[in-house]
Amino acid sequence: MRSRCYCYQVKMADLLGSILNSMEKPPTVGDQESRRKAREQAARLKKMEEDEKRKKAAFRKRMEKEVSDFIQDSTQQKRRYNPMGKIERKILHDVAEVAGLTSFSFGEDEESRYVMLFKKEFAPSDEELDAYRKGEEWDPQLAEQRRKLKEQAALEEEASRQSKKSEVCPNSNYRDKYSHLIGTSAAKDAAHTLEANRTYGCVPVANKRDTRSIEEAMNAIRAKKRQKLEDDTGAHGSTS
Repeated sequence: MRSRCYCYQVKMADLLGSILNSMEKPPTVGDQESRRKAREQAARLKKMEEDEKRKKAAFRKRMEKEVSDFIQDSTQQKRRYNPMGKIERKILHDVAEVAGLTSFSFGEDEESRYVMLFKKEFAPSDEELDAYRKGEEWDPQLAEQRRKLKEQAALEEEASRQSKKSEVCPNSNYRDKYSHLIGTSAAKDAAHTLEANRTYGCVPVANKRDTRSIEEAMNAIRAKKRQKLEDDTGAHGSTS
């Protein structure tokens, strides 16, 4: 009997030992400290997230008030804000879009970027936006002067092209130009002599070989005309 009881007690002791060994050991002092710090850090993160949400909500509410005041102020066409962070700029863009305004961000780096609001009826031109992107102040009068100068330069350039084109192939009537000097008949002969040749452009082949000056050519035409008049006069005189 005793041996059987002894064996039973040994088995029970082994079973209890295995059960106790399988159970989780109580945490040490170091483990307790680590868990405490983890809980505190999680609590701080949660509080920071809640604070960030409250700040965003307060900022949006303030921007909604300022945008509403801007819309109701008939003396303002645009409004420029001080540089702000990316999150604040996004909130302001959202508020402006809901309010029906046009908004742009300008600035070369993140620290200097700012937002400008424009009423729809006073939307900025491409030239105005270019000025802001370059970090320049927009001056409407100066922009108008620049525009007029560009238009004037374009007109002068076009006139110069037309002038060069006219010099290459003049459109003026040669007879009208010299009729007051040599008479209509002689001018007609001169115009016939200088008639454009299709192969050589505006200068006849004969004129390319003629080395006489214009005055010499005109004198020859006048002499030819006088000779013709003398011949006609002599012929009439002999007949009478």
